[in-house]
Amino acid sequence: MLNWDDPLAPIQPSTETQQPAAERELPPQANPLEAQSAAEPTPAAPASTALSGIEAEVHGQPLHAPAPADLKPVNPDDKRVVNGLTDINQLAPFKYPWAWEYFLNANRNHWTPLDINMNQDVHDYHHKLTLEERHVYENVLAYLTTSDILAMRNIGLAVMEKMSAPELQIYQARQVYEESLHTWTYQHCIESIGLDQSEIYNRYRVVPEINGKIQLANRRLNSILRPDIDLNDRDELHNFLMAYIFFAGVFEGCWFYNGFSPIFALQRRGLMKGTAEQLQYIMRDEVLHASFGIRVAKQIMLEEDIQPDPKALKEMWEECEAAEATYAGYILRDPILGYSKEDHISQYRFIANRRARNLGLEEPYPGADPTLAWLDEQANLRKEKNFFETRVTEYQTGGALKWD
Repeated sequence: MLNWDDPLAPIQPSTETQQPAAERELPPQANPLEAQSAAEPTPAAPASTALSGIEAEVHGQPLHAPAPADLKPVNPDDKRVVNGLTDINQLAPFKYPWAWEYFLNANRNHWTPLDINMNQDVHDYHHKLTLEERHVYENVLAYLTTSDILAMRNIGLAVMEKMSAPELQIYQARQVYEESLHTWTYQHCIESIGLDQSEIYNRYRVVPEINGKIQLANRRLNSILRPDIDLNDRDELHNFLMAYIFFAGVFEGCWFYNGFSPIFALQRRGLMKGTAEQLQYIMRDEVLHASFGIRVAKQIMLEEDIQPDPKALKEMWEECEAAEATYAGYILRDPILGYSKEDHISQYRFIANRRARNLGLEEPYPGADPTLAWLDEQANLRKEKNFFETRVTEYQTGGALKWD
């Protein structure tokens, strides 16, 4: 038996001789009705009652359970992403086998921040980075630390409970874990470099350009955190769909995907390679997250015969680009070698078009060209290490996804 006060404590064998039940004394606080019940067993219900249904009495209130005749096997064709008609606890047969594949692929991509050596980053930050580069590095981490917690809460508290097929929930449970792993990674980088954690973590509250992105995300996602949402209501369903499109298509698909690029720009010059490697692993997780979310959103549109309102989409793209431009103007107020705010925003527009195409929607920025042709390489590159330097790690699937 586990010791619940200290589960790791060794179990001590009991030296007491167990008394017969009839000889045990009831604890002083025991309910007299419970004592009477223990002394006088309730007669067994007639067999006919057991066949027609199960009925018990708890504190005087009847409790009914369905008769066996009412039970029937699950038909996977009745599963839906939301508003499903089947038992959420029955995994197979799958209605969405692709969701199970996402879960299997995610587990093949397992890693932790402790796998990457950060010693060189400590030296780079304190002896090689310029003041402008330190500003970029610190504020990218300041934004990301809060964003991944927000992502974790959105999936765990707002999205999973709305899903009515368990294969979808199981991948999203893995996604919740990965978002917490990403948060650990940023904390590990901040701690390894020796930055003031309180100051870095509070920047999203005191720097308007970072706070703006966080508040925009909160506003769009908080509306679906309510557990009482009725997704049979078309207005509520549309709001949920728009929030999901924002989360998968913009928050994870654009802001995260594009948000790591300033650190990758340092890596390309041989700086902060440990942090960049950490972000490469995170980026590959986020590729799967965004791809999965986009597929779920498209499935909702198909099954529920609903489309996002064009006016609402236009407003979403406009305010998200404005927030990203403001953010880029702050972190890159002074350009660093090989990277500028213009590069950042142009690449954002290119990625936004890609996500819109994936969703089957009109491109918000027709003709946008990529300014960071090397960015996709960060997701596609296989990582193979010298065994004696670190453990052998290779992402097998994240970078193999195609967006077009």
